[in-house]
Amino acid sequence: MIRSALIGTLICSLAGPALAREPLLNPPIDCTLGESCYIQNFVDTDPSHGAADFTCGSLTYDGHKGTDFALPTLAAMQAGVDVRPAAPGTVLAIRDGMEDHLQFGPDAPDVTGRECGNGLVIDHGDGWTTQYCHMAKGSISVIKGQRVTKGTTLGQVGLSGQTQFPHVHLTVRHKGQVVDPFNPSGLIACGVDAPRGDTLWQNPIAYQAGGVISVGVWDAVPDYDAIKAGTVNADVLPATSPALVVFGYAFGARAGDTMRLTLTGPTGEVVSQDMALNKTQALLFRASGKRGTSWPTGTYKAEATLLRDGTPIDSMTRDIEIVN
Repeated sequence: MIRSALIGTLICSLAGPALAREPLLNPPIDCTLGESCYIQNFVDTDPSHGAADFTCGSLTYDGHKGTDFALPTLAAMQAGVDVRPAAPGTVLAIRDGMEDHLQFGPDAPDVTGRECGNGLVIDHGDGWTTQYCHMAKGSISVIKGQRVTKGTTLGQVGLSGQTQFPHVHLTVRHKGQVVDPFNPSGLIACGVDAPRGDTLWQNPIAYQAGGVISVGVWDAVPDYDAIKAGTVNADVLPATSPALVVFGYAFGARAGDTMRLTLTGPTGEVVSQDMALNKTQALLFRASGKRGTSWPTGTYKAEATLLRDGTPIDSMTRDIEIVN
């Protein structure tokens, strides 16, 4: 999430047809997409005051100039996740020393003019650069002028700059112009399968139009901040719990979607509910439960499914144990 660059002047228009010697890119984060990380936002391709990603979908916001590779929780960030170069090159500029702090919360620092937070720029030659934002304070482990390969550790994912969730923001530019690595030609064509030509990714990255980040069970409706922090992660609950509540945490929901929550135990279904989602939201959670104080012991399976037009687009399950 960025509206200013470490160097130079941002040019808001997307690049035209990509030129020769395009870099072949890899994800700039040491994780497994769809499992331990996901893409929250893409480049905004709408030149007006609206916003649309390269599929004409809603996974972006007005003026967004990069791709956000996100971690599911603050706990995942605190465990340490490396940022890697998207392609070999030379470190051109670095900024470090900014605090890791969620924006729009209490005591959030003023980051005007430094929205990228801690980060760096890599020169790949022939006018190509990549920029990495929101890295953890003090984690940057390279120096200006250093030659890096795709296996070099640049630092770690953080919360510096203008951000509300842990992620690394990657902006690709050619001769100062933003290039969408999923659609370097800049061809406007709606739908995941619309023809656009080659991407810049060395290995194809599937577009996921929203999905489930986490699912779990708690003994009450959990606090949203605790879900985002990753601290609501029980593997075991007592049989005397006052309630069993299944929750799902999701991204990229659209108005009209449905969150389906189910919980089954040794004696069958405990919870099953379809919850209508009435507005488009970048991140959200829903919960459904049942009160009780004497639960059968054994293994319980929680499942959260995000449905669009009645069709599941993503689902996640988790088992917990109820014990005496």
